Amino acid sequence: MLKEKESVIRKAMILFDASIVSLSFILAYFLRQHIQNLYKLDLFPSKQVIAGPLASMSDYLIVLFFTVLLWCFMLHLNGMYRSMRTRTIFEILWIILKSSFFANLALGTVIFLFKLQFVSRIFFVIFVIVSLAFMLLEKIVVFFLMHYVRKQGFNYKRLLIVGTGRRAANFIKKIQSHPEWGLKILGAIDDEPYREVEKVGSVGVIGILKNLPQILHTYTIDEVVFVVPRSRLNYMENAIKTCETEGIKATVAVDLFDLKIARSHQTELEGIPLLTFETTNAKESQLFLKRAMDVVISGLGIILVSPLFFIVAVIIKLTSSGPVLFTQKRVGLNGRKFKFYKFRTMYKGAEKKLSELEAQNEMSGPIFKMKKDPRITPFGKILRKFSIDELPQLFNVFFGYMSLIGPRPPIPEEVKQYNPWQRRRLSMRPGITCLWQVEGRNKIGFEEWMKLDLEYIDNWSPWLDFKILVKTIPVVVLGIGAY
Repeated sequence: MLKEKESVIRKAMILFDASIVSLSFILAYFLRQHIQNLYKLDLFPSKQVIAGPLASMSDYLIVLFFTVLLWCFMLHLNGMYRSMRTRTIFEILWIILKSSFFANLALGTVIFLFKLQFVSRIFFVIFVIVSLAFMLLEKIVVFFLMHYVRKQGFNYKRLLIVGTGRRAANFIKKIQSHPEWGLKILGAIDDEPYREVEKVGSVGVIGILKNLPQILHTYTIDEVVFVVPRSRLNYMENAIKTCETEGIKATVAVDLFDLKIARSHQTELEGIPLLTFETTNAKESQLFLKRAMDVVISGLGIILVSPLFFIVAVIIKLTSSGPVLFTQKRVGLNGRKFKFYKFRTMYKGAEKKLSELEAQNEMSGPIFKMKKDPRITPFGKILRKFSIDELPQLFNVFFGYMSLIGPRPPIPEEVKQYNPWQRRRLSMRPGITCLWQVEGRNKIGFEEWMKLDLEYIDNWSPWLDFKILVKTIPVVVLGIGAY
């Protein structure tokens, strides 16, 4: 459950530190290259302190290679890439100081042994100072940022515990003793209702096992953890199937229990063996890459299309009364609700007239689609035709409520009418575009739409996202299936 995520975070930290060292190296080279400009300030009136031209950057590349390796190795050796969330800021700063000393000592040794005489001593001094300052700044910012995020209650996974015995109580206690793990226990389910247990440790019992589907629909739950005696595991089959049907991750705490189920994998939590069943085959490293691409692309997109935002906003205000943006509550990952943004394409008060048009719905299922919807403004038809109205969703992507690629986010009223198997489409972060978008959009019926979303979830990969993104371009440009 946590091992894979820690591995991804550790690799990301190493990559980021390597980037910081590289940036420090380049900046030190630039400062050394232009340090002679200090003479113009007449700081050294008696003599020229620095003589001779600086070697080319290409000569310094081999030094940069060794420098990055030495820094990352020393940080690793001093324990920087082990869990730092339980450490104090002073422990972290001490690690940086030790790593900086030994990394630069080793770098100086390499320069001496390999007789790299082209390396400027002034450059070396500047690099030592700049790299240490940048690394200290990075770790301080990350430390306080992560503590602030945790204090604000963000970036938490919500767990539901099945079990009320001693093992469940110990599991809950261990989770609660490590708030830095980012796990919040919503409540516990009594797997043996005749015991009439009201609390497990400090966590309240919110229902019994047969009420699991209703609990999953009522609360936002990211993962269900079964911590029950081995003798009770036989009674968990239907509950695990319920989680699989609705796309909720199910984890079973087991001791020497070999259960072979498709798409299951074993992890551990400080010695507690866990068996996890997932309906998505995404790895943590792939999801990390997907989120990183979402942030980069949406951020660039917001900057590049900001002039278009302004133009569209002005035209909307000039052609119809009402706000520029249409906001609506939508359902995201595992039932999370968020505020969804689009450019307004309908006349003011259009939602109140929906009941009058329901008989003309051209889409099966709980969603409403009408080709010649009288509520849509003339300019709104153009925005919808070429998906320009979707552009504000880049902000939803940037802030993590949505992804560029993923099932379209439904409204809460639609989700209430879903069949259990259809709720599994909520097991991935919703997106701006998806298979439904590129396969025909409104030409596809609701049932087929849901199946396409599940097909995407079951076969997800970065390559599939890329193909959907490429296919989206002609669909948007030509306005295929949009109304």
